[in-house]
Amino acid sequence: LFQRHARGYALTEAGQDMLQVASRVDEMLGELQGRSLTRSSQVSGKLIVTAVAGVAPRVMGAIAAFRLAHPTIDLEFRADDGLARLEYGEAHVAVRTGPKPTELDYVVRAYQSIRFGLYASKGYVAREGLPELDNLEGHQFIAPMRASSATPYAGWLAKHVNPAAFAMRCNDYSVRRFAICHGIGIGFIDDQEAQFFDDLVELMPPGDEIAIDLWVVTHIDLHRSPKIQAFLDFLK
Repeated sequence: LFQRHARGYALTEAGQDMLQVASRVDEMLGELQGRSLTRSSQVSGKLIVTAVAGVAPRVMGAIAAFRLAHPTIDLEFRADDGLARLEYGEAHVAVRTGPKPTELDYVVRAYQSIRFGLYASKGYVAREGLPELDNLEGHQFIAPMRASSATPYAGWLAKHVNPAAFAMRCNDYSVRRFAICHGIGIGFIDDQEAQFFDDLVELMPPGDEIAIDLWVVTHIDLHRSPKIQAFLDFLK
């Protein structure tokens, strides 16, 4: 690249070629830096939010308001029972249920608690009578697939209900809710969702003892980006 002489160095032909290429690369990198700075200061690009499907009603109001405020955002909501790996870019914001996430490099904020009440449809009550909590004999229930399920009311059902009284077991919460609303049996429903169904009769009010915590999780490397901060503001 260089030819040495008494007064220093001179570029060879290969050095001249290298200088021309390097100059173009420097200009391209400068342009890329400018684009990156512009993008990092704007609420734009793709935003991927993930949560289990049953959590969607808890965040959809914030998502709707965020979308109206930032209509150019490419928004994705991934309803998935699996845990998205934020460090691999599988999601930008995750709303998780259960114990507080402990992964390193994750920023975790408490969001809210989902409380569950015990409900029956009016059709079930008309057919089977109004259940009494101290005497559930003769009544049918809707339950998770396994007694050891992580759902917060699985323990209550295992303690108070004879397995023979389970009219239906299902691994999906929304299907269990539909089964309750259609009068197949008694079961637990999210207290906020229950307000949207006029046909439900509350048998046991929601309480903190049968509840599950929600956590908003982001990755530390992206937590301060404008689009994520803007979305977190709407969640607040």
